[in-house]
Amino acid sequence: MELGDLLRPLLRGWTIPLLLFTVGYTLVYLPQIEKELDEGCSLLPDTHFVLYSKRVVTTQGIGPYSVEVEGERIVSVTKRSEAPKSLPGKPRVLDYGNAVIMPGLIDTHVHLNEPGRVEWEGFLTGTMAAAAGGITAVVDMPLNSRPTITTKEHLENKIKASKGKIFIDVGFWGGLVPEYAHNATVLEDLLDAGALGLKSFMCPSGINDFPATTAKDIQASLPVLAKYGRPILVHQEVVDPPADPAHLMQGEPVSNARSYQRYLNSRPISWETEAVRQLMEVAKDTRSGGVADGAHVHVVHLSDATNTLSIIKEAKAEGSSVTVETCAHYLAFAAEDIPEGATQYKCAPPIRDSRNRELLWKALLDGEIDMITSDHSPSTIDLKLLEEGDFLKAWGGISGIQFSLPATWTHGSARGMSIEQMSNWWSAAPAKLANLPRKGTLEFGKDADIVVWDPEASFVIDGHYPIYFKNKVTAYMGHKYSGKVITTFVRGRQVFEEGLHSPKINILLV
Repeated sequence: MELGDLLRPLLRGWTIPLLLFTVGYTLVYLPQIEKELDEGCSLLPDTHFVLYSKRVVTTQGIGPYSVEVEGERIVSVTKRSEAPKSLPGKPRVLDYGNAVIMPGLIDTHVHLNEPGRVEWEGFLTGTMAAAAGGITAVVDMPLNSRPTITTKEHLENKIKASKGKIFIDVGFWGGLVPEYAHNATVLEDLLDAGALGLKSFMCPSGINDFPATTAKDIQASLPVLAKYGRPILVHQEVVDPPADPAHLMQGEPVSNARSYQRYLNSRPISWETEAVRQLMEVAKDTRSGGVADGAHVHVVHLSDATNTLSIIKEAKAEGSSVTVETCAHYLAFAAEDIPEGATQYKCAPPIRDSRNRELLWKALLDGEIDMITSDHSPSTIDLKLLEEGDFLKAWGGISGIQFSLPATWTHGSARGMSIEQMSNWWSAAPAKLANLPRKGTLEFGKDADIVVWDPEASFVIDGHYPIYFKNKVTAYMGHKYSGKVITTFVRGRQVFEEGLHSPKINILLV
């Protein structure tokens, strides 16, 4: 008789106890050990505490609940009346009254630009701004850093560059470029190294070492993504037909480079619509039984809520694995309100008119758009050409990671949006896209990623308002918002509280 035959009956009887021990150890004791390793990296010294509020966003709805945290995890969510009291020997109780306690926001569309372009943004300043905005996790885009993240080696260098510089969880998308789109080995190595998925552009990105991919390039990557069950995120514009501002302005002088309308007309809706039409043809491969069943296509920063969105809705209805996001700035601003020469509003695709903005909100509220992101895309101040005000020459990108929560709440609540809906768009749906099962909701065993904020508190973003991202140029400057972030917890660590940040902590999703 083999030794295994002798031990099997004994081990069989211990299987369930061993499993329970392992789960308990993982959820309770291991986080505590990890906590001791980075002791002092939180504004709150306690590793076991309870958060109270009359408005806690749970999977059962919003109401008076308590959230108990031990180590890095949530260990209970109970009705407030059943929660432990603040007594000697008991966990500390933090009572936030009528403030909202909600899952931390997850921003899956962020450009932190480090290494290589740290003068634009970096891990330190970018994640400080995120924490101050109630964001507990971001997924960084593969371009604007130098080099772009298109190989395993480049991703490993990016991870090394982040060490000791981040306040929140950070994950990474890998880049899909024509050179490697048909090379399964390179793509698998990149995903094995920790990339949460891939990102590509269907038009020039503005970065020379991140060229545009065709629909065929994207299609070639899908079987690899299917193998890993991961998404591809696509910038959906194609230069087709080529837009000539001189022919689109309907009498307005071409020399008026400071006109936002001139820039808007130079990137027509047809660019988005044609790109999405091509992309949704490719997405058919992701249907059940298709050659890329298991892959997923995600359309980033949708600005057109008319024909482009209709094509996406049709693809979803036909069974393609597709999601779509829009951005806080498309929901907050309208083209006709952008002042002449105000290049801080330039982004691609462009901000469209107020009618389109209302259609975006309607699509969100109707469940046709899946989530919201910031597309935080900063640059140095000189690249924005603020004095010249030339919309065609200025760098395109809006810095807004710190203001996504108040901008969404201010404009959304005015249109009937609930706090639960906002939490779904900013937490649960992004967690699903990035395959982060321990994030996105307040439940037992989940990461203690929590934002506490006051929906009624209003403020103006002006020259005196503390802005934490590196270059203090933003489209949100000068606007009044409601929804002030009080404090932010990342895996049980209090990383921000009303103007204060914790000592640097280093948490990575990969």
